[in-house]
Amino acid sequence: MNSNALKPSMGVLNLVEGEKKFSLSRYAPSGDVGFFVKHFWIVSWGLTGHDPYNQEIVPNPCVNLIIEPDKTAIYGVAKNKYSVIIQEKGRVLGVKFKPGGFYPFIKQSVSQLNGNPLGIEGVFDVEARTIEHTILSQQDDFRMVEHIEHIIRQKLPAKDENITLINRIIDQVVEDREITKVDHVSQLFNINIRKLQRLFEQYVGVSPKWVIKLYRLQNAAETMDLDQNYNLVKLSTDLGYYDQSHFIKDFKSIIGKTPEEYTRKHQ
Repeated sequence: MNSNALKPSMGVLNLVEGEKKFSLSRYAPSGDVGFFVKHFWIVSWGLTGHDPYNQEIVPNPCVNLIIEPDKTAIYGVAKNKYSVIIQEKGRVLGVKFKPGGFYPFIKQSVSQLNGNPLGIEGVFDVEARTIEHTILSQQDDFRMVEHIEHIIRQKLPAKDENITLINRIIDQVVEDREITKVDHVSQLFNINIRKLQRLFEQYVGVSPKWVIKLYRLQNAAETMDLDQNYNLVKLSTDLGYYDQSHFIKDFKSIIGKTPEEYTRKHQ
């Protein structure tokens, strides 16, 4: 397991500034667990005597198991940008499942987790308080990861090739900026649109349309970073929007600011 082999922000807004307040490390899973898990992440901070820090997070299509004192739970996909307040001193361990990777553990639509966190006890047969004490008392990151991997491995389901398909689709959406509609994905992968929608709703917890929107709006933010003189009308049209106000509303829901506010901050 290699620490920080994955250093991109991966949804943590303004990570350079944030890492002045906290430490973020990511660890790759072992082979068998890695079929279902994208990576493990550990955040630690020491702000005693300092002001709390508000960290903004851009949504992503992944379920997270988060181990945190008195808050341990399994969280579904957050569909809008959200904030986490870091204060005093603490440490959190997270398990980021691959898109679709958590479904085989519960065999129920992952969409039910959206806004409704699931207790860890019913899935992994461990009490939240016990796992919090065992894992968060470890001084070494690798020991923390070993403990959570062991717990997951005890309940590891059979491999489900729908997970492989879903991640191929999402990888294609990420790489190909020309994909702006579900029709494009349906044609590329020769999958009926309704079947595609059911698959994502059940396994990922959000629609393929939302996933496409997420990555295209992140691309739009990247374009604004590179070109301060971007054409907002052309940018929104290129992303498949025919109503500029709709584009601005969606951009703010994902990025947390209007295009104008975003550009002003990054100038």
